[in-house]
Amino acid sequence: MRLLFSAAIAITLLTFAPPAAADVSIMATTAPALVIGSDFADPDISKFDGTYYAYSTNNGFGNVPVASATSITGPWTRRGNALPALGAWASGGLTWAPDVSRLADGRYLLYYTARSVAAGRQCLGAAYATSPLGPFTPVGTQPLVCNGGEGGDIDASSFVDSTGLRYLLYKDDGNAIGQPTSLWLQQVAANGVTLVGARVELLRSGAPEEAGIIEAPVLTKSGSQYVLFYSLGGYGGDGYQTSYATSTALTGPYTKAFRSLMTTASVNSAVRGPGGADVIREATGDHLVFHGWINNYTARGMYVAALGWAGNFPVVRGSRVRTELERGTLSHCSIRNTGTASQGQVVAYIDFADSWVQVSVFAPRTGGYTAWIAYAAGLGDAQHTLSVNGGAGIVVNYPNTGWETWRQAAVNVNLNAGWNTLRLTFRTRWAELDYVEVA
Repeated sequence: MRLLFSAAIAITLLTFAPPAAADVSIMATTAPALVIGSDFADPDISKFDGTYYAYSTNNGFGNVPVASATSITGPWTRRGNALPALGAWASGGLTWAPDVSRLADGRYLLYYTARSVAAGRQCLGAAYATSPLGPFTPVGTQPLVCNGGEGGDIDASSFVDSTGLRYLLYKDDGNAIGQPTSLWLQQVAANGVTLVGARVELLRSGAPEEAGIIEAPVLTKSGSQYVLFYSLGGYGGDGYQTSYATSTALTGPYTKAFRSLMTTASVNSAVRGPGGADVIREATGDHLVFHGWINNYTARGMYVAALGWAGNFPVVRGSRVRTELERGTLSHCSIRNTGTASQGQVVAYIDFADSWVQVSVFAPRTGGYTAWIAYAAGLGDAQHTLSVNGGAGIVVNYPNTGWETWRQAAVNVNLNAGWNTLRLTFRTRWAELDYVEVA
C-alpha cells in the first residue's frame, strides 16, 4: 500500500507535465482532413442538388471565392468568384465570412461582410443569384445590418427552424471599439432581407480565454436542444478555437460549454487555430468544416472532421473529449480530493485485484481512437488492464512520476460509433487516475 504525500509537500508539485513524446508515436487518432490546402478562411458549406459548395473570405480569387465537390472530403475544385461586385455602400478588400442558403422560391441568398464607406465599419450585406456559383447581385444600396455604435457587424449566417421561419445570426464587432462582443439572432422574412421584429442577444463575451471576442455564430438543432457553434479569441494564431453553447429554446438563454470543442491542443496540433466553423447535417453522417493556419501562418486552409452527437452535445472526431474518471463507476477504490488534478479529484486506492473504475465515452464514428489516461504513480512503474466494451484486456503502462505529478499514458483503442465502455482494472503496483481523453 502506497503512502500519500502531506498537503505541505503536495503544494510544491503543481506542475502538470505534458504527454511524453513517446505517447505521440502510437496515436491512432484520425485527425481533421485538410481538403483545401490554400487560402480559404471562414468557410461556409452547403449542399445543393447533390453537390457541395464552399464559400470563403476574400482572397486572390475574388470577393467571395467558391469551390465545389461531389464529396465533402473532396477533391475540391475552385470555381471562381461568386460575388463579382459589392453593394454600392461597400468598399473592397475586406469581404469576410460569407453564408449561402437556398430560399423557398429557389433563389440563392448570400450574406457577406464588407466595409461600409459611410460608417467606416464592417457591416452586413445581402445578394441574390439563380445558381450557387453566382454571380450574386447585391440587394439595395445600403447595408442589411450596420450598427456603427457597437463597432459594426460581421459573420452572418442563416438558420431556418422546423416551421420554416428564417433567421439571421451575426456578431456585433464590439471588440473593434474596445467593448465586449455579442452574438445576435434576428428573424427575417422569407426573402431573407426583410427584418422582422427586434433582434435577440444570444451570447456575450466574458470568459478570460475569449479575450473579448466571440464570433462566427452557426446554429443547429440536435433533438430538443439548440446548439450554437462559435469561435473565440484572436484569429491570428494558435489561440483561436471553436466552442458551442446550448439552449432548449431558440432565443435562449444559452449556456456555454465548459471546454471548447476544438483547440490547437485538443487536436494535437494537427490544426493550428481551428475556427470559423460551419456544420453540415446529413443522414449519412454530420461534419464540421473549419479553417486553420497553414504554410507557416500565411494562409488558412479548409479542414473537415466527422461530427457526432453525445446526448445532443457535439463531439468532433480528432478533438479530445475529457471524461473525469472520478465520475465513473468505482469498485474497491475511492475518490481523493487534490488541488493538483483536473476538477480537484482523482480515483485513488486502486490497489486490489477487484479494484477498477469504469466510464462511458462517445465516438462519432466507428474506428481507431487514442485514449489518453492521466495518471500519477509514485512507488515505481505501475500497470492497469484496460478493457473496451468488455473485450480483451490491454496492458496500460504507467512509468513512475511521483505522486501529484500527473502525466498521460496513450493507448490505441477501437471504438464503436456511439457510446463505449472503458474499464481500468488494477494489474501491478499503484497508480492514481485523474481523467481519460479520447479522440
